[in-house]
Amino acid sequence: MACSVLNNVINVFGKDSSAYFAMIGFVTASYIAFKVAFNVIKILKYFVFAGSTNFKKLGSWAVVTGSTDGIGKAYAKELAERGVNIVLISRSEAKLQEVANEIEKESKVQTRIIVADFSKGLELYDSIREQLAGLEIGTLVNNVGMNYPFHNYFLDVADREEYFMKMINVNVTAVTMMTSIVMPAMVERKKGAVINISSAGGLYPVPLLTVYSACKAYEIFFSRCIQSEYESKGIICQCVMPYFVVTNMSMPLLVATKKSKIVKPSLFEPSPTTYAKAALDSFGVSDFTNGYWAHNVQGTAMGMLPEGIVKKMMMGMAEKGRKANLENMSKKKE
Repeated sequence: MACSVLNNVINVFGKDSSAYFAMIGFVTASYIAFKVAFNVIKILKYFVFAGSTNFKKLGSWAVVTGSTDGIGKAYAKELAERGVNIVLISRSEAKLQEVANEIEKESKVQTRIIVADFSKGLELYDSIREQLAGLEIGTLVNNVGMNYPFHNYFLDVADREEYFMKMINVNVTAVTMMTSIVMPAMVERKKGAVINISSAGGLYPVPLLTVYSACKAYEIFFSRCIQSEYESKGIICQCVMPYFVVTNMSMPLLVATKKSKIVKPSLFEPSPTTYAKAALDSFGVSDFTNGYWAHNVQGTAMGMLPEGIVKKMMMGMAEKGRKANLENMSKKKE
């Protein structure tokens, strides 16, 4: 098929290679122009409709997993600012209570806490289901996540089989089971928001973070399928794919790639608070987003690059991060 098309092109242009390359240039330029225009329209749509969703009308409660630190905590606080009662789910009871107290003091909403270690697998979901029973849950934020401590080759990860199973339980089982538990009542009421915090690392293979990248790709496809299946039933499933945000989970990777001891929030590496506000403002505007305008710019730029270049970039960054972390670990031992 490809050879036939190529032969037809050669027959049309004959030996006039300049015309052939002009056509290739025109097609390439048209494609890039289309991509840029499409993303400009998305950005304009965001600024027009940002923050238009009234989460209180979806339901009086929101459930946020992984809500004691980073993006999850920021989402919980931002939803509370918008008048929604919050169910916080995480593994540390002390941290949960601390965040709950902060939210109730700052936003004057109700909170509940559920202690759950998502790395344990299926054994905890019956208890979660029971503790959520009877609540009018309009918003579910599947945020809980687990990453590598630093870039590393698949076979070099310490206790890899146990570690990888925990990672799959946290990143894959949790989003699947929590959606299964919470969404039926949303469908019955014909309204609800499911927000799945994936990662830009799920958009393309990220070597040396292999299992994490694969898990995040699962979240992306899971989200898009749920959106297709249940959009007609009043459910909006948004997949959010951040690049670097300054959190405890991403800090080791940020520090390594920058070779710096401290990473402060910046234009392309925002604080969790900045990121969560922007991402929530995008709900109802885009169901597939990087969540924050600077990350959307990064995503657009990456999407225009050939796969081979992206692959080399990812491997180069990963190797750099691994080397920096190994050097840091070696210095600490000395």
